[in-house]
Amino acid sequence: MESKRSNRIIFLSFVSLLMMISLVGPVLSAQSFDETHQGMVEEEIHVGVILNMGSRESKIVQNCISMAISDFYSLHSYYKTRVIFHTGDSKGEPLRALSSALDLLENSEVRAIIGAQTSIEAKFLAELGDKTKVPVISFSAPTSTSSPSNKYPYFFQINQDESSQATCIADIVRAFKWKDVVIIHEENDDWRDFIPHLVDSLLEKDIHISYKISLDVSSDDNNMIEEIQKLMASEQKVFVLHMSPLLTFRFYMNAKNLGMMREGYAWIMTVKSMDYLHSNMGSSVTESMQGVIGLKSYIPASKELYNFTSRWRNTFSAEHNMEIKDLNVFCIRAYDVAWALAKAAERARPKIHSRRYVDDRLSLNLMDLDNIATSTHGSILVEEILKLKFKGLSGEFQFVNGKLVSNAFEIVNVIGRSGDRRVGFWTCVGKITRELYSSSHGKQLYSNSTDLEDIIWPGGSAKIPKSHVMQMSSKKLRIGVVRNSGFPELVNIRPNLETNTTTITGFCIDVFRAAIERLPYHVEYELIPFPDRDRTKATIDLFKQFNPQNCDAVVGDTTITAERSLYVDFTVPYTDLGVGMVAPKDSKNSVWIFMEPLTCDLWLTSAAFFVLTGFVIWLIEHPINNEFQGPISQQIGMIFWFAFSTLVFAHREKLLSNLSRFVVIVWLFIVLILTSSYTATLTSMMTVQHIELNVLNSKDNYIGYQDGSIVSKGVISNLNFKNSNLQPFNSPEEYANALSRGSKNGGVSAIIDEVPYLKIFLAKYSKDYSMIGPISPSTNGFGFVFPKGSPLVADISRAIAKLREDGKLTMMEYTWFQSRSMLTSSGDNSNNVKPLTTENFRGLFLISGVSSALALVMLYSFLIHKNWHLLKNYDFKDFFWSRLNFVKEYLSKKLFSRN
Repeated sequence: MESKRSNRIIFLSFVSLLMMISLVGPVLSAQSFDETHQGMVEEEIHVGVILNMGSRESKIVQNCISMAISDFYSLHSYYKTRVIFHTGDSKGEPLRALSSALDLLENSEVRAIIGAQTSIEAKFLAELGDKTKVPVISFSAPTSTSSPSNKYPYFFQINQDESSQATCIADIVRAFKWKDVVIIHEENDDWRDFIPHLVDSLLEKDIHISYKISLDVSSDDNNMIEEIQKLMASEQKVFVLHMSPLLTFRFYMNAKNLGMMREGYAWIMTVKSMDYLHSNMGSSVTESMQGVIGLKSYIPASKELYNFTSRWRNTFSAEHNMEIKDLNVFCIRAYDVAWALAKAAERARPKIHSRRYVDDRLSLNLMDLDNIATSTHGSILVEEILKLKFKGLSGEFQFVNGKLVSNAFEIVNVIGRSGDRRVGFWTCVGKITRELYSSSHGKQLYSNSTDLEDIIWPGGSAKIPKSHVMQMSSKKLRIGVVRNSGFPELVNIRPNLETNTTTITGFCIDVFRAAIERLPYHVEYELIPFPDRDRTKATIDLFKQFNPQNCDAVVGDTTITAERSLYVDFTVPYTDLGVGMVAPKDSKNSVWIFMEPLTCDLWLTSAAFFVLTGFVIWLIEHPINNEFQGPISQQIGMIFWFAFSTLVFAHREKLLSNLSRFVVIVWLFIVLILTSSYTATLTSMMTVQHIELNVLNSKDNYIGYQDGSIVSKGVISNLNFKNSNLQPFNSPEEYANALSRGSKNGGVSAIIDEVPYLKIFLAKYSKDYSMIGPISPSTNGFGFVFPKGSPLVADISRAIAKLREDGKLTMMEYTWFQSRSMLTSSGDNSNNVKPLTTENFRGLFLISGVSSALALVMLYSFLIHKNWHLLKNYDFKDFFWSRLNFVKEYLSKKLFSRN
């Protein structure tokens, strides 16, 4: 027993010794390895880190950078360079940040700077880096600088690209079919510079911005509550928030107390707001933000990120005695930036030593920044930073044009006590998707899904909130109706005194109702007749004094002009553009007008095919039909007679061959189409009236126009008529009366007006009058009137475009105007209806030619087959010469007999 016990003790002792060796050995070997390689370090690269060390975020960033350098050189202990970080405290003031940078450049001889937590600091350090040729890696973009890579080649920014973020928000708003939003941002350079990008992206997606509200961090709760109450009164439902965490906490608390975090509202937070807020969410914050949608910089999950976060949380909590929920994106990117600088420094070392340079560091002088440091280190370091591409904790790390590449944004929904829940992604190609993953080759792939996961909106509702425009169903629109009493076809208002009701009809009313029905949402409206207006004061009454409080839109014969659009917004036109001219039909016609329907080449081609068809019929019928035989002159006459008699279907000859019958049937079909087309074109040419402008411009002619119309200010004034030669009228009946009397009898020679009015006139008097139009594109047609900035303008315009594409506008126009008058342009003095060309009938002539050729091929194929036993031994050469001699002898006899 004792021997067994002693053996057990010896065994346990041996195992303990092995464990001690396994634990202590690697430490001693690593220490000796570091000591061995410590002597290999040839150069130290000093880097400045400028942060507001009084803030918790800055302490976390500094701690991440320290851990990054420690981790990097534990894996790359054989590197011959060492990056040494020197910290400068900005105390949250831009000038102190600049002063710290200058101090680090002079005393620590730093060759790169990390910092710039605000846009003003970034602006100062970017200028300093450009002067001193020292790379500056910033957490923020310089203020009022859209492209820092072009202006500051030594400046790098690791914050999210603002233009991509703005596009992402616009895509989300459009995905939920919201038509208008409210932008709420902090009145600070760091938060204000993003707003122009957001505004441009929203407007590009045709999204209306109802309000832009700026709040200062020093604003008290009373001012904030006053602004929130204004938003509630405006009935706006969709908001984009871009503010710092402190101001965001206060805003959501007040919004919740005032009832704006309930069902029916939608809130979107920007990347910067959400990234800062994410690591600082407490229970009170998340409780007030329930249902908010936020954007976050996408950091792909990885084993390395999980291990680092765990190590960092233990280290930081022990050192600073504070518990942090999670790292934000800036801290993770600071870790990758430290790795990037260490890699770039190692790669730059041999290039720097291979160049001969003189390090003439001069003492720093604030008045002479051109003499700081050397440019060789900076330029080479910038080159190596731009070449870097590696997989860091934040994902693929690479700078393009001075900006860190980011391929996606994460879309989260704040719900529950845990904080936020991912509902999808927005990719750099502008696609919203639920899933995002990468292939084995590193190429980014996206799932087929194009929507988001279910979102819980404020108030715990799963129903998507509707924007202000989408809420129109709860508000009845007041639509003002204006009429022109002389043209009731456009708008007609008939009051009924017995029932105390008003019936409103007309072409304009039908178009408006059809457009409203085409909207993707329900809109209730009420038509309110305006008193009959003085058309000469229409611009003043309807446009300059347009009051959205009295009506939400105006419907009627309102012409779109540049002057009027200064006061209101118009939809796209729903009538014809331009101005036309009406005059009595002229009885004088050209004696050769019957030749004009066909072009010369078509006349010749038709004649050629007539003769060709007659010749083919003669070839087929001549051997078997006595009517196609006889003297040569008679046979030639028969060819022409038969061919041209088919033009009026008057041929009387009996055809014996089925082949000739086939050719004639095809040819009669072609003749029928040709004659019908000729008749239609000739009728149009003889109907349309041509008016010579030089005649109308003569001193003896008078021109009529519609009283109060914009035509009197535009087109007529350009025709240089004297005021005494212009006469105003108010209705189609007055037009007809003046035209019938003519200029010599106190009337007018022509009426000039907008095309819709002239169409109504011609619907009643098209028998005696005709129109040329539009003779001028100087008017833009009729459009519906809305207040400036109304989001309904775009939707109604799209509905009108759809009505036009579907042909509904043409149908409504024909219903009300009841006329299909021919419209021509004022072209040459000949007929303006285009004559028919050979191109129009090329297919028919091809059919005729093919049918004739086919008949001849079949005819001679039958003959050859029938007489093949004679032809196979026949001498065709003798036959040819005998026929030729016969013709010569025949002609000689005829000539000599005449002499």
